[in-house]
Amino acid sequence: MPQQDSYFNRSLERLFPDELEQIQERKFKETIQRAYDRSPFYKETFKKLHLKLDDINRIEDLSKRNFFTTKEDLRGCFPFGAMAIPRNEIAELHATSGTTGTPTLGLHSAKDLDDWGQIAARALVMSGLTKDDVFQITPSLGMFSGGFGFYHGARKVGCTIVPASAGFSKRQIQFMIDFKTTMFSAIVSYAFRLAEVAKEDGLDLRKETSVRKGVFGSEIWTREKKKRITNLWDLDPFDIYGFTELYGPGVGNDCRVHDGLHIWQDYFLVEVVDPNTGEPVGPEEQGELVFTTLAKEAMPLIRYRSRDLSFLMDSKSCDCGRTHRRYKEILGRTDDMVKISGVNFWPSEIEAILLHEPDLGHEYRITISHAGSADKLLIEVEAKESLDETKASELARKVISDINNVALITPELRILPPNSLPRVEVGKAKRIYDEREDRD
Repeated sequence: MPQQDSYFNRSLERLFPDELEQIQERKFKETIQRAYDRSPFYKETFKKLHLKLDDINRIEDLSKRNFFTTKEDLRGCFPFGAMAIPRNEIAELHATSGTTGTPTLGLHSAKDLDDWGQIAARALVMSGLTKDDVFQITPSLGMFSGGFGFYHGARKVGCTIVPASAGFSKRQIQFMIDFKTTMFSAIVSYAFRLAEVAKEDGLDLRKETSVRKGVFGSEIWTREKKKRITNLWDLDPFDIYGFTELYGPGVGNDCRVHDGLHIWQDYFLVEVVDPNTGEPVGPEEQGELVFTTLAKEAMPLIRYRSRDLSFLMDSKSCDCGRTHRRYKEILGRTDDMVKISGVNFWPSEIEAILLHEPDLGHEYRITISHAGSADKLLIEVEAKESLDETKASELARKVISDINNVALITPELRILPPNSLPRVEVGKAKRIYDEREDRD
């Protein structure tokens, strides 16, 4: 566990709130100027809205006009319409998966890459990384920004890096043993997959590896899942946040207190808005996180809607010593909410109930279909170990009752033998299958 005085840049991570406000005010004006002068997308957007530079002095000047940047905006100006530097000054670019069509890009100048390394290093040191560690990176080192965020940050820290990238789980584990890896990064579900593969080979990760620190992201994960990772690996798991359009991993991170994630206020101005109306919400009220970049050269973003749901915590201090504001771990995404016969629920609510049961494993699948005039919800979850029919039936009844009490829905639930569901070696785990989308 990192000690209270473990910082990558102590002075910047402990700035007084009024100092952070002054930095944000200055950098916000610089960002608006850059976007107005150099970004074809924002130049045209401001023109359409009859916005002049003199009209924008504070973020409130834009919120009053319900001004936002969205994923659809970035897809509409793909690939380089949101670029604010000459194309030959783009040092690196990354892209989302584009599973719903045109991907969205993250464009970076050389300075942006240095900044990304700085914030990622802050996050990694907060998670326990030191110069003496052997740090294994398991997310992909490709167009997905995940692996490179950890790489840029780890380079700044100066530790030994094992850039294993994604997949090849047996080899990943052998790397950990051979190179005496002490810390690793992963997509949340992949930390479970590695533990599963180790168990199949008769290995106890807690005894046969030196891994005692881990930082995980890219998927929403519950406290129950964090407890399971702790037990499987004998480590203290840290939650890292970021997405391609901003930088990638390092935008936010939880500290040793594990009560919210610190957002680096000298690099981002973050708001919380009602996802339906776009209006700002009150203190500690849940809503959608909206980001304005304060240092990006290649692709500044102004009031960018993340689709991630959380809330800003009121406290401006933390026992870890950092002064940057905290937001609660991501509770869900605006496009993740599922509606069943008129009832809305979050998949994370289901996951929390499933993982609370010690006899159930971590792999599950939710399938939604249409039966006659009603929607049908099927939940398939693996047992941790083989269960007899009586115990499986009793457990299924209990879980269905718990789900009904929390989400007000009554699913069909099937408890499957261990290792029944497909595994994901590369990328995020797919949990929701909505077959209604395929109906004529």
